[in-house]
Amino acid sequence: MSFLFEDFKGWKALCEKEGTLLFEPVLNYEIEQKGAQEDDIWSGLEKAYQVMKEAVETGLTEDMSSHSGMIKNGAKKVAQNKTVVLSKEFQTLISSALAAKEVNSCMGRVVAAPTAGASGILPGVLTTMQKIHGIEDRKIHEALLISAGIALILEQKASLAGAVGGCQAETGSAAAMASGSIVYCLGGTIDQVFNAVAVTLQCMLGLVCDPVAGLVEVPCVVRNASAAAIANSSAQIALSDVDSVIPVDECAEAMGEVGQSMETRYKETALGGLAATKTGQAISKRVLIQDIDMLDED
Repeated sequence: MSFLFEDFKGWKALCEKEGTLLFEPVLNYEIEQKGAQEDDIWSGLEKAYQVMKEAVETGLTEDMSSHSGMIKNGAKKVAQNKTVVLSKEFQTLISSALAAKEVNSCMGRVVAAPTAGASGILPGVLTTMQKIHGIEDRKIHEALLISAGIALILEQKASLAGAVGGCQAETGSAAAMASGSIVYCLGGTIDQVFNAVAVTLQCMLGLVCDPVAGLVEVPCVVRNASAAAIANSSAQIALSDVDSVIPVDECAEAMGEVGQSMETRYKETALGGLAATKTGQAISKRVLIQDIDMLDED
C-alpha cells in the first residue's frame, strides 16, 4: 500500500527506509490511490506547469482589469517600475506572483495550487527560480509532486480552505508548498525541505481571510506576492540549516488549532477585517449594484 501522507515524520521515515527520493511516495500515491498511469501523471504535471507559466505571461502582458475595478494591471506596474527595492530578481518574483493571481481574479485560466485564491504563489516562485537557476522542467515537475504531498498533510492536520482556516490555510499552505519546492530544486535535504515548510507556517500563522466584497481580489492578490516572498526567505533560512525549533508536524497542527479557534467573520465571510472597513463596505455596495445592473441588462 502507498503512503497516505498523514504526517511529515512518516514521509521522511519511508524515504529513508526505502531509499527513495522525496517525490516518489507522492507518485506512488497517485498511482495506487488514484489509479493513475505514471506517464499520465508526468504529462499532467507538464500541462499544469505550462498553465502556470502562461498565467504569469498573461498577467504581465495583457489587460488585467477586474469587473469590480479593484484589480488594475498591478503586476505590469510592478514589473515596469524603475525603482528596484532589492534586486531585479525580487521584482520579478513579486510581479510574477501578482500576475498569475490577477489572471485568476480576471477569470482567466490558472492552477489551483492548492486553491484559486492562492494560485499566484507557486507560479511566481517556480518560474522565477527557474529563470535564476536554470532548473530543468523535470525537476520542477518533481517539486510539484512534493508540493502536493505537503498539501495532503496540511489538509489532514489543518485545512487548505479559507472558509475553514482563514487565509493561513490558503496562502499559508501555498507558501509552504513553494518553500519546500525551492529547497528541493536547489538540492536540499529532506530535513531542509520540511524545515522550510515549518518556518513558512510559523510566518503565516493566524492570517485571516477577509475578502473585500466577498471577491478573491483584495487583499488576496497582494497576499500572493507577500507569501511568495516569505516562501523564498523560508527556503534561504532552511538551506542555511537554521532550525525551525518547532517540528513541521507540530507547526501544521498549530495551524489547524488556530483555524478552529478563529472567529467565523475571519473565514471568507467578508464580515470582518479589511472587508468590514468603511472603504471595504462601500466597495461591496458598489459591486453589488453593478452586478444587479448586469442582471437587468441580460
